[in-house]
Amino acid sequence: MAQPSRVQLNDGRSIPQLGFGVWLVPPESTEQVVAEALRTGFRAIDTAEGYGNEQGVGTAIRHSDIDRSEIYVTSKLRNGAHAYDEALKAFDRTMAALDLDVLDLFLIHWPVPAQDKYVEAWRALIQLQNDGRVRSIGVSNFNTEHLERIIGETGVVPVINQVELHPRYQQRALRAFHARHDIRTESYSPLGHGKDISNPIIGKIAEKHARTPAQVIIRWHLQQDLIAIPKSVTPERIRENFAALDFELDQEDMRQIERLDDPQGRISGNPATSNDLF
Repeated sequence: MAQPSRVQLNDGRSIPQLGFGVWLVPPESTEQVVAEALRTGFRAIDTAEGYGNEQGVGTAIRHSDIDRSEIYVTSKLRNGAHAYDEALKAFDRTMAALDLDVLDLFLIHWPVPAQDKYVEAWRALIQLQNDGRVRSIGVSNFNTEHLERIIGETGVVPVINQVELHPRYQQRALRAFHARHDIRTESYSPLGHGKDISNPIIGKIAEKHARTPAQVIIRWHLQQDLIAIPKSVTPERIRENFAALDFELDQEDMRQIERLDDPQGRISGNPATSNDLF
Protein backbone atom coordinates (compact mmCIF):
# COMPACT_ATOMS: atom_id res chain seq x y z
CA MET A 1 0.00 0.00 0.00
CA ALA A 2 1.34 3.44 -0.98
CA GLN A 3 1.97 5.87 1.85
CA PRO A 4 1.51 9.66 1.67
CA SER A 5 4.57 11.76 1.00
CA ARG A 6 5.67 14.02 3.84
CA VAL A 7 5.71 17.77 3.32
CA GLN A 8 8.56 19.79 4.82
CA LEU A 9 7.61 22.63 7.15
CA ASN A 10 9.52 25.85 7.78
CA ASP A 11 10.48 24.73 11.32
CA GLY A 12 12.39 21.69 10.05
CA ARG A 13 9.62 19.19 10.77
CA SER A 14 7.29 17.48 8.30
CA ILE A 15 3.65 16.41 7.98
CA PRO A 16 1.96 13.66 5.91
CA GLN A 17 0.51 15.27 2.80
CA LEU A 18 -2.73 13.29 2.98
CA GLY A 19 -4.52 13.32 6.32
CA PHE A 20 -7.92 12.53 7.78
CA GLY A 21 -10.30 15.23 9.05
CA VAL A 22 -13.00 14.71 11.68
CA TRP A 23 -15.05 17.90 11.36
CA LEU A 24 -18.74 17.01 11.91
CA VAL A 25 -17.91 13.43 12.90
CA PRO A 26 -20.23 12.76 15.88
CA PRO A 27 -18.33 12.31 19.17
CA GLU A 28 -19.99 8.93 19.78
CA SER A 29 -18.62 7.50 16.53
CA THR A 30 -15.26 9.31 16.32
CA GLU A 31 -13.23 6.50 17.88
CA GLN A 32 -14.59 3.96 15.40
CA VAL A 33 -14.15 6.27 12.39
CA VAL A 34 -10.58 7.25 13.29
CA ALA A 35 -9.70 3.61 13.99
CA GLU A 36 -10.87 2.76 10.46
CA ALA A 37 -8.80 5.60 9.00
CA LEU A 38 -5.71 4.37 10.84
CA ARG A 39 -6.29 0.79 9.66
CA THR A 40 -6.62 2.09 6.11
CA GLY A 41 -3.22 3.78 6.28
CA PHE A 42 -3.91 7.38 7.29
CA ARG A 43 -1.25 8.64 9.71
CA ALA A 44 -2.36 12.27 10.14
CA ILE A 45 -5.56 13.10 12.06
CA ASP A 46 -7.01 16.62 12.19
CA THR A 47 -9.39 17.62 14.99
CA ALA A 48 -10.26 20.70 17.09
CA GLU A 49 -11.68 21.51 20.49
CA GLY A 50 -14.57 23.17 18.68
CA TYR A 51 -15.48 19.86 17.02
CA GLY A 52 -16.22 18.24 20.37
CA ASN A 53 -14.58 14.96 19.35
CA GLU A 54 -10.95 15.22 20.52
CA GLN A 55 -11.52 12.50 23.11
CA GLY A 56 -12.60 9.99 20.47
CA VAL A 57 -9.51 10.78 18.42
CA GLY A 58 -7.28 10.21 21.43
CA THR A 59 -8.99 6.95 22.34
CA ALA A 60 -8.60 5.59 18.80
CA ILE A 61 -4.90 6.44 18.80
CA ARG A 62 -4.38 4.91 22.23
CA HIS A 63 -6.17 1.68 21.27
CA SER A 64 -4.43 1.26 17.91
CA ASP A 65 -1.36 -0.93 17.49
CA ILE A 66 0.45 1.89 15.66
CA ASP A 67 3.29 3.57 17.49
CA ARG A 68 2.42 7.12 18.57
CA SER A 69 5.53 8.42 16.80
CA GLU A 70 3.98 7.40 13.47
CA ILE A 71 0.73 9.34 13.99
CA TYR A 72 0.59 13.09 13.35
CA VAL A 73 -2.11 14.84 15.38
CA THR A 74 -3.42 18.35 14.74
CA SER A 75 -5.86 20.26 16.92
CA LYS A 76 -7.04 23.87 17.03
CA LEU A 77 -7.61 26.66 19.52
CA ARG A 78 -11.28 27.50 19.87
CA ASN A 79 -12.41 31.01 18.96
CA GLY A 80 -13.50 32.03 22.44
CA ALA A 81 -10.06 31.39 23.97
CA HIS A 82 -7.80 33.89 22.22
CA ALA A 83 -6.76 35.74 25.39
CA TYR A 84 -3.24 34.58 26.33
CA ASP A 85 -4.11 32.77 29.57
CA GLU A 86 -7.32 31.35 28.09
CA ALA A 87 -5.36 29.97 25.14
CA LEU A 88 -3.00 28.15 27.50
CA LYS A 89 -5.97 26.72 29.42
CA ALA A 90 -7.66 25.64 26.18
CA PHE A 91 -4.50 23.82 25.15
CA ASP A 92 -4.54 21.99 28.49
CA ARG A 93 -8.13 20.90 27.78
CA THR A 94 -7.13 19.66 24.33
CA MET A 95 -4.24 17.64 25.71
CA ALA A 96 -6.40 16.15 28.46
CA ALA A 97 -9.07 15.15 25.92
CA LEU A 98 -6.53 13.65 23.52
CA ASP A 99 -4.51 12.14 26.39
CA LEU A 100 -1.22 13.00 24.67
CA ASP A 101 2.06 14.23 26.11
CA VAL A 102 3.02 16.35 23.09
CA LEU A 103 0.88 17.62 20.21
CA ASP A 104 2.30 17.60 16.69
CA LEU A 105 0.52 20.71 15.40
CA PHE A 106 -1.68 23.35 17.07
CA LEU A 107 -3.55 25.94 15.00
CA ILE A 108 -5.55 29.08 15.76
CA HIS A 109 -8.91 28.02 14.34
CA TRP A 110 -10.13 31.44 13.09
CA PRO A 111 -8.73 34.97 13.48
CA VAL A 112 -12.08 36.39 14.77
CA PRO A 113 -11.10 39.95 13.77
CA ALA A 114 -13.86 41.71 15.74
CA GLN A 115 -12.38 40.25 18.91
CA ASP A 116 -8.89 41.44 17.88
CA LYS A 117 -6.99 38.96 20.04
CA TYR A 118 -5.47 36.67 17.46
CA VAL A 119 -1.97 38.14 17.90
CA GLU A 120 -2.28 37.46 21.63
CA ALA A 121 -3.37 33.90 20.81
CA TRP A 122 -0.38 33.52 18.47
CA ARG A 123 1.97 34.60 21.28
CA ALA A 124 0.46 31.85 23.46
CA LEU A 125 1.11 29.25 20.75
CA ILE A 126 4.70 30.47 20.44
CA GLN A 127 5.09 29.97 24.19
CA LEU A 128 3.63 26.46 24.01
CA GLN A 129 6.12 25.58 21.29
CA ASN A 130 9.00 27.09 23.25
CA ASP A 131 7.91 24.99 26.26
CA GLY A 132 8.07 21.83 24.14
CA ARG A 133 4.36 21.06 24.51
CA VAL A 134 3.64 21.31 20.79
CA ARG A 135 6.07 20.57 17.98
CA SER A 136 4.72 22.94 15.30
CA ILE A 137 2.31 25.87 15.29
CA GLY A 138 0.15 27.38 12.59
CA VAL A 139 -3.18 28.97 11.80
CA SER A 140 -6.43 28.24 10.03
CA ASN A 141 -8.73 30.53 8.04
CA PHE A 142 -6.24 33.42 8.08
CA ASN A 143 -6.31 35.92 5.24
CA THR A 144 -3.18 37.71 4.05
CA GLU A 145 -3.72 40.67 6.37
CA HIS A 146 -4.00 38.41 9.41
CA LEU A 147 -0.82 36.57 8.46
CA GLU A 148 1.09 39.79 7.85
CA ARG A 149 0.10 41.07 11.26
CA ILE A 150 1.12 38.05 13.33
CA ILE A 151 4.40 37.72 11.44
CA GLY A 152 5.11 41.44 11.72
CA GLU A 153 4.34 41.64 15.45
CA THR A 154 6.07 38.42 16.57
CA GLY A 155 8.61 37.53 13.89
CA VAL A 156 7.31 33.94 13.93
CA VAL A 157 5.92 32.53 10.67
CA PRO A 158 3.21 29.84 10.89
CA VAL A 159 4.18 26.50 9.37
CA ILE A 160 0.70 26.01 7.92
CA ASN A 161 -2.45 27.95 7.08
CA GLN A 162 -5.38 25.55 6.85
CA VAL A 163 -8.06 27.06 4.62
CA GLU A 164 -11.10 26.15 2.57
CA LEU A 165 -9.74 25.04 -0.79
CA HIS A 166 -11.27 22.92 -3.53
CA PRO A 167 -11.64 23.04 -7.34
CA ARG A 168 -14.37 25.70 -7.24
CA TYR A 169 -12.42 27.86 -4.76
CA GLN A 170 -8.69 27.59 -5.35
CA GLN A 171 -7.33 30.49 -3.25
CA ARG A 172 -4.55 31.32 -5.72
CA ALA A 173 -3.61 34.75 -4.32
CA LEU A 174 -3.42 33.43 -0.77
CA ARG A 175 -1.36 30.44 -1.90
CA ALA A 176 1.07 32.77 -3.65
CA PHE A 177 1.51 34.68 -0.37
CA HIS A 178 2.11 31.38 1.42
CA ALA A 179 4.76 30.41 -1.12
CA ARG A 180 6.62 33.70 -0.63
CA HIS A 181 6.72 33.16 3.15
CA ASP A 182 7.33 29.39 3.19
CA ILE A 183 3.91 28.68 4.71
CA ARG A 184 2.33 25.39 3.66
CA THR A 185 -1.26 25.43 2.42
CA GLU A 186 -3.56 22.80 3.92
CA SER A 187 -6.94 22.25 2.27
CA TYR A 188 -10.01 21.64 4.40
CA SER A 189 -13.28 20.70 2.71
CA PRO A 190 -11.06 19.53 -0.18
CA LEU A 191 -14.08 18.01 -1.92
CA GLY A 192 -16.08 21.24 -1.67
CA HIS A 193 -18.49 19.76 0.89
CA GLY A 194 -19.17 17.07 -1.72
CA LYS A 195 -20.47 19.52 -4.32
CA ASP A 196 -17.42 19.34 -6.58
CA ILE A 197 -17.89 15.57 -6.89
CA SER A 198 -20.95 16.07 -9.11
CA ASN A 199 -19.17 18.39 -11.55
CA PRO A 200 -19.33 16.81 -15.04
CA ILE A 201 -15.73 17.75 -15.87
CA ILE A 202 -14.52 15.98 -12.73
CA GLY A 203 -16.76 13.05 -13.70
CA LYS A 204 -15.19 12.74 -17.16
CA ILE A 205 -11.68 12.80 -15.72
CA ALA A 206 -12.70 10.13 -13.21
CA GLU A 207 -14.07 7.97 -16.03
CA LYS A 208 -10.86 8.37 -18.00
CA HIS A 209 -8.79 7.04 -15.09
CA ALA A 210 -11.36 4.49 -13.86
CA ARG A 211 -11.42 6.35 -10.53
CA THR A 212 -14.02 8.08 -8.40
CA PRO A 213 -14.57 11.85 -8.62
CA ALA A 214 -13.41 12.17 -5.01
CA GLN A 215 -10.15 10.41 -5.86
CA VAL A 216 -9.60 12.78 -8.79
CA ILE A 217 -10.11 15.84 -6.59
CA ILE A 218 -7.82 14.56 -3.83
CA ARG A 219 -5.20 13.72 -6.43
CA TRP A 220 -5.50 17.28 -7.80
CA HIS A 221 -4.66 18.64 -4.34
CA LEU A 222 -1.69 16.32 -3.91
CA GLN A 223 -0.17 17.14 -7.31
CA GLN A 224 -0.16 20.84 -6.40
CA ASP A 225 1.83 20.17 -3.21
CA LEU A 226 -1.23 20.97 -1.10
CA ILE A 227 -1.90 19.11 2.13
CA ALA A 228 -5.41 17.62 2.04
CA ILE A 229 -7.60 16.32 4.89
CA PRO A 230 -10.73 14.70 3.41
CA LYS A 231 -13.38 13.45 5.81
CA SER A 232 -15.76 10.50 5.63
CA VAL A 233 -17.53 8.29 8.14
CA THR A 234 -18.02 5.45 5.64
CA PRO A 235 -15.30 2.75 5.62
CA GLU A 236 -15.51 2.25 1.85
CA ARG A 237 -15.10 5.96 1.16
CA ILE A 238 -12.27 6.26 3.68
CA ARG A 239 -10.44 3.55 1.74
CA GLU A 240 -11.31 5.14 -1.61
CA ASN A 241 -9.96 8.51 -0.48
CA PHE A 242 -6.68 6.94 0.62
CA ALA A 243 -6.36 5.18 -2.75
CA ALA A 244 -5.93 8.58 -4.40
CA LEU A 245 -2.23 7.96 -3.75
CA ASP A 246 -2.10 5.24 -6.40
CA PHE A 247 -2.50 7.15 -9.69
CA GLU A 248 -1.66 10.45 -11.39
CA LEU A 249 -3.54 13.09 -13.33
CA ASP A 250 -1.99 14.36 -16.56
CA GLN A 251 -1.40 18.01 -17.46
CA GLU A 252 -4.66 18.33 -19.38
CA ASP A 253 -6.62 16.95 -16.40
CA MET A 254 -4.96 19.53 -14.16
CA ARG A 255 -5.72 22.35 -16.62
CA GLN A 256 -9.38 21.38 -16.83
CA ILE A 257 -9.75 21.39 -13.06
CA GLU A 258 -7.88 24.69 -12.82
CA ARG A 259 -10.55 26.26 -15.03
CA LEU A 260 -13.27 25.41 -12.49
CA ASP A 261 -12.01 28.09 -10.10
CA ASP A 262 -14.67 30.60 -9.05
CA PRO A 263 -13.80 33.61 -6.84
CA GLN A 264 -17.34 33.32 -5.45
CA GLY A 265 -17.00 29.61 -4.75
CA ARG A 266 -16.46 29.93 -1.01
CA ILE A 267 -18.77 27.72 1.06
CA SER A 268 -17.57 28.35 4.60
CA GLY A 269 -17.46 31.70 6.42
CA ASN A 270 -15.25 34.58 5.33
CA PRO A 271 -12.33 35.02 7.77
CA ALA A 272 -12.58 38.80 7.33
CA THR A 273 -16.11 38.86 8.79
CA SER A 274 -16.61 35.56 10.64
CA ASN A 275 -16.69 36.24 14.38
CA ASP A 276 -18.48 33.22 15.88
CA LEU A 277 -17.14 32.34 19.31
CA PHE A 278 -17.60 28.56 19.28
